Amino acid sequence: MAVVTYHSTVRNLRSGHRSAVIGLALTTLQSLVMVGVFLLMFTLLGVRTAQIRGDFLLFLMSGIFLYMTHTKTVAAVAGGGNPLGAMMLHAPMNTVISIVAAAVSTLYQQVFAITVILSFYHIVITPITIHDPVGALGMLLLAWFFGIAVGMVFLALNPWIPDFAGLVRALYIRMNMIASGKMFVVNTLPAMTVALFDWNPLFHIIDQSRGHVFLHYTPRVTSVSYPIYVSLALIMIGLMGEFYTRRNVSVSWYAAR
Repeated sequence: MAVVTYHSTVRNLRSGHRSAVIGLALTTLQSLVMVGVFLLMFTLLGVRTAQIRGDFLLFLMSGIFLYMTHTKTVAAVAGGGNPLGAMMLHAPMNTVISIVAAAVSTLYQQVFAITVILSFYHIVITPITIHDPVGALGMLLLAWFFGIAVGMVFLALNPWIPDFAGLVRALYIRMNMIASGKMFVVNTLPAMTVALFDWNPLFHIIDQSRGHVFLHYTPRVTSVSYPIYVSLALIMIGLMGEFYTRRNVSVSWYAAR
């Protein structure tokens, strides 16, 4: 199972491009473009300083990296375990291996991109200091874990209502552009605004991450336990849905369409 998972992970890494190096470079470029777009937007709006004592660009990256990791994992897991896929026709392959491979390959790509960008920024532009690197890495892994949980729910829904599931997944990813709170300093938001976003576990994860990244920031209105509990609940729902789907799915569903 480990060998099949490894080869499936490598296959996923090469799915974007025949060269794994170019594929990783493209992933890094995507993150750079996202950072550049938000930096340009804040510059045009005249907002170049966050209400956190620290590097403004690091403030942006601390939110964008977690958002990218989460949304990429949702898309990879939701599309990586199709029980009617061609790879499932091979006896050693199963949906668990496919889900694990999709999740691990996405995490590898994102960690590589984050490492390259932060290293370049630290060495070439300006030295940066992360207050608690282990805690910040833990929040990155939590964003990834939450992405697996959400992706598994979409994975279970997709064979039954593929068009609707794809629409909801796209809407969820677009909605998190704002609802994730990556552009806000949560402690400075009024209670009414916080109430609009605190249902979102990613909102809690990004705010908690900034508490680890910056020395002079302590999250007051978010928690780590909430996204963990929501992720575990969604994973259980996704596992039950995937098990039921795998037992009932049929090729004739798609033939009838």
